[in-house]
Amino acid sequence: MEEYTREPCPWRIMDDIGGAFAMGAIGGGVFQSFRGFRNAPSGLSRRLAGSLSAIQQRSPVIAGSFAVWGGMFSTFDCSLAHLRKKEDPWNSILSGALTGGVLAARSGPGPMAASAAVGGLLLALIEGVGIWMTRMTAEHFQPQMPPPADAQPPPFSGMPLSPSSQQSEFQ
Repeated sequence: MEEYTREPCPWRIMDDIGGAFAMGAIGGGVFQSFRGFRNAPSGLSRRLAGSLSAIQQRSPVIAGSFAVWGGMFSTFDCSLAHLRKKEDPWNSILSGALTGGVLAARSGPGPMAASAAVGGLLLALIEGVGIWMTRMTAEHFQPQMPPPADAQPPPFSGMPLSPSSQQSEFQ
């Protein structure tokens, strides 16, 4: 199954790195603003300053981590699509597992295997929900075609009424 809605692989990797960086920057900024506000000394101006300081210090780090994950995932996804010669959900699942494993490689083989299993499982859940949603919406929005003009009505499938029951029904 070819996927024509996405960019070709070299550009897809760069696009995914940028998208992941933006998600990390926005999400990290929101999270860090609450964290900085909560941890700052009392007083509105101090809390706002603490919130801004936390955003400035931690959001770029979070955004960079997201970008590394997105770039590595996308690189594995493109590589698997090229090697397997097909675009299917297995590429994403395997890419999630490989990304999780590689990012945890410095922790040793045990944590690396656990992180790979979690990455593969998360991507399997995401792909499964995506497939389920696609099928649900496809069934719900199937166009109802009107019958052709020369089509005969379907034959009556119920019990035929006897002449005496027909008379009593209409009287």
